[in-house]
Amino acid sequence: MLTDDFYANLIPLENLLDITEPQKFVDVPESWYVVITDITNSTQAIASGRYREVNLLGASSIVAILNAANRLELPFIFGGDGATIFIPASLLSAAKEALFAIQQLARSRFNLNIRIGVVPIRAILAAGYEVKIAKLKVSEHYYQAMVTGGGLTYASEFIKDYSIPDIYQLKRHKKIPKADFSGLECRWKDIPASHDEVVSLHVLAIAHHSDRVNQIYREVLEKILNVYGTKEDFNPVNLKNLNLSFKARKLAAEVKLRSPSRKAFSQQSYLWKIQFENLLGSLLMQFKAVMGGVNWGIYKRDLISATDCQKFDDMLRMILSGNAQQSATLMAYLDQRYRDGELVYGLHISDHVLMTCIVFERNGRQVHFVDGADGGFALASQALKERMLRKALNWKTFLKMIRAR
Repeated sequence: MLTDDFYANLIPLENLLDITEPQKFVDVPESWYVVITDITNSTQAIASGRYREVNLLGASSIVAILNAANRLELPFIFGGDGATIFIPASLLSAAKEALFAIQQLARSRFNLNIRIGVVPIRAILAAGYEVKIAKLKVSEHYYQAMVTGGGLTYASEFIKDYSIPDIYQLKRHKKIPKADFSGLECRWKDIPASHDEVVSLHVLAIAHHSDRVNQIYREVLEKILNVYGTKEDFNPVNLKNLNLSFKARKLAAEVKLRSPSRKAFSQQSYLWKIQFENLLGSLLMQFKAVMGGVNWGIYKRDLISATDCQKFDDMLRMILSGNAQQSATLMAYLDQRYRDGELVYGLHISDHVLMTCIVFERNGRQVHFVDGADGGFALASQALKERMLRKALNWKTFLKMIRAR
């Protein structure tokens, strides 16, 4: 269908500041759906040190749907403990089967619950919200979806209401559902900050007029770029701090998700497989070999260029590596804007990041999701909600504000 290719045909943005210009966004087709997933017990899992599992499951819905879509380019956003994926109607049945398989695996292998909502864009528009999208060029092989209009926030809150109609929730199958997780990897050691620390940041503008909202985001971005420099400066991943892991404990999340069964021998065999692949990859990168059509001497450089550390989905979310003076400067600025009633924010500081990867082609399609290794995005979200409460603001009142703009 013609609308299936709408995202692939979008002209990409070249500059992050372009997200503050509403004319750069287009409407998601009415016939599409938005899939929203989140792990409902992620807070407890993160507190017990299971952030690798949380991040891997958060990315699992993205890779499963992308595999079901074959080569169709789809917009998606990784959220740490969940994800957002936009799909055309032609992919709905296959996506639901993959999502139900993920729910079952999360329960049976991880004892975690994934809440999944599939909301028609038409339903969001009928509720009075917009869903507008752009794509930002991150690297030659990766484009980051950027979403505005309030509709995504509405859909996210909508699926948390257990009284919603069954049409928006997954229904059990009699047959055993299947999902393809090919390309989903979590094989790198926890990555020390490129500088002294890593900041996981959420910023939500709360002005009453759209023009002012865009101006606030632009001013915040300009301040961040002034304090931290370019993406190359604040990217938490660099050549020196990237090392593959061989420890079973570090590789356990991928083993649990992708091994053919829960049987001990199956899981041990899969562990040996990825340990061997890591050994081979380390040697190929060390000796700058060219093999299988891949120039392994520049593989880490290509990986770094495709890291996902800046996104916008009705709010600004970033991962920034810098020093304590830089974060103190940023916090003082955000505190002042918070006291002025223009924004709320959440911020969490750690000393390293975790990277979860989707690699379809070693020399092509790939994206590398980064998050504060102790659950940075989830903890930043929690801090943002606490600041919202101090302003007597919740998501329902925020949504009313959006509709009134």
